[in-house]
Amino acid sequence: MQNRFSPPSVWLKKIVEEKIIGEVYMVQLNCYWNRDERYYKKGGWKGTQELDGGTLYTQFSHWIDLLYWIFGDVNEIQAKFNDFNHSSLTEFEDSGFVNFNFVNGGMGSINYSTAVWNSNLESSITIIGSQGSVKVGGQYMDKVEYCNIKDYVLPELAATNEANDYGAYKGSANNHPQIISNVIDTLKGRTTITTNAMEGLKVVDIIERIYSLRKEGRKN
Repeated sequence: MQNRFSPPSVWLKKIVEEKIIGEVYMVQLNCYWNRDERYYKKGGWKGTQELDGGTLYTQFSHWIDLLYWIFGDVNEIQAKFNDFNHSSLTEFEDSGFVNFNFVNGGMGSINYSTAVWNSNLESSITIIGSQGSVKVGGQYMDKVEYCNIKDYVLPELAATNEANDYGAYKGSANNHPQIISNVIDTLKGRTTITTNAMEGLKVVDIIERIYSLRKEGRKN
C-alpha cells in the first residue's frame, strides 16, 4: 500500500473524494513493466503459481490497491490474458486486459504487462470526470501529465520519492518507510493507522475475482 503515500496519489484521492473532478466516468490504469530472466531466477519463488501467484499479485497489486483506495470496489469484471514471452520463466500470464464497473459509479480498466523489453515503460492513470480530466504518468505514476478541471488550478505537489532500485530492474516509489513508521507510531499511540487488514483482503479479493476468469471467460 506504499503508493498511497505518493503526492500525486494523495492529490488524486482528494479531487475524487471532494468531487473536484465531478462524477467519475472512466478510469484507465496502465502498467507496462519489464520482468525478464534477470528477475525470474530458476529455483526461487518468483514465477511459481503457488508462491508468486501471478503478475497482478507480485507486480501490480500496489496499483490495484490504489484503485480501491481512491474509487472503491468493483464488479462486472471481464478479462483477457496472454503469456507473450514468459512461458519458460513463469507459470502464469505476463499480460492482460481487465475492465469493470465501479460500485460507486463509473467504469474502469487495467491494462498490464511485464513483457516490455529491457526496462519499465510506464505506470499511469487517466480519469475522465464530469468536470474535468487528469492523467498521472511516468514510470511509477509520479508525474501529473495533464490536468484540465473546471475552475481549478493544479497546486504544486511535493516530489515523489525515487523508485526502489533492485539493480537490473526497478519497482514503484520507495514509500515503505512511511508505512513502517505509521505502524510503529500507531502501536505507540502517537497516531492512527492508515490502513487495516480488511483493505488488504479486499485487494486480494479483487485480484482473485479477476484471476477466476482465466479459464471461465465470463463476468464475475
